Amino acid sequence: MSNPYIGRFAPSPSGPLHAGSLVAAMASYLDARWHRGTWLIRIEDIDEGRSVPGAAEGILQLLAALGMAHDGEIVWQSRRKHLYEAAAARIGHDTYPCGCNRREIADSRIGVAPDGSAIYPGTCRHGLGPGRTMRSLRVRVPVAGEDTITFVDRFAGSVTQHLARDAGDFVLKRADGFWAYQLAVVVDDIEQGVTDIVRGADLLDSTPRQIHLQRLLGAPTPRYLHVPVVRNSNGEKLSKQTGALAVTAGDAPAAISVLMETAAFLGLVLDGPAPDSIEAFWRAAIPAWGQLLAERAAES
Repeated sequence: MSNPYIGRFAPSPSGPLHAGSLVAAMASYLDARWHRGTWLIRIEDIDEGRSVPGAAEGILQLLAALGMAHDGEIVWQSRRKHLYEAAAARIGHDTYPCGCNRREIADSRIGVAPDGSAIYPGTCRHGLGPGRTMRSLRVRVPVAGEDTITFVDRFAGSVTQHLARDAGDFVLKRADGFWAYQLAVVVDDIEQGVTDIVRGADLLDSTPRQIHLQRLLGAPTPRYLHVPVVRNSNGEKLSKQTGALAVTAGDAPAAISVLMETAAFLGLVLDGPAPDSIEAFWRAAIPAWGQLLAERAAES
């Protein structure tokens, strides 16, 4: 790699860490350590209304108990609003105020994006209608034919999305006044110099929108790797909304058990005897991740 590796894990403090989030945390940590890089932690609490008091501290304590030591200072999105404001101003010629409410958007949508959001038809693209006031800020995506985003994911392979058809003009600042995830995550990754993003496959469909924002801001695109998501017995993505239980690691044996289960989900094959300490687990898991990467590369 031409640039030093900088990766990150960016949990949302809307509740305690569950098994699905731990898979993403482990994958990002292993990738950073395998590449002898930097592993940052960023608390994505930009949606302050969903943040649960004490959740961030609990996540940090669990990661430490599992032997996942981060590098550098921890960044909190809620303290970086000035950066998002400045970024939105920089690309102001590609944004516009939107006066539509949620019901109007649902009634006029031209489709549903892969992540389940309504595809906005561009009602306010050419200005607010009479009597309307700004509710949100949207970014104008290129017209059909000029809107293709293609990137290579290190696990999923080549991914292509047509922004006008598959996403539409998306929100940068919400009606409730909070900056949207798509803008905040891009600005933070640029500001922190992130070179590699390892996260769950549920965010794969967000990546083209984020690449579009990176290009508008004149920033390089990181490498991406999206790991499979953990699902419950009903086939639903494991999340706080689907009743995911918090991960606990009260002592070393419990921590090792949690780590082994997570590694097994990722498909890691650890050489040697079963680890008898957290340190022994990581000594075996890091080269196992390297082997998994080599196997995935050979398959592509």
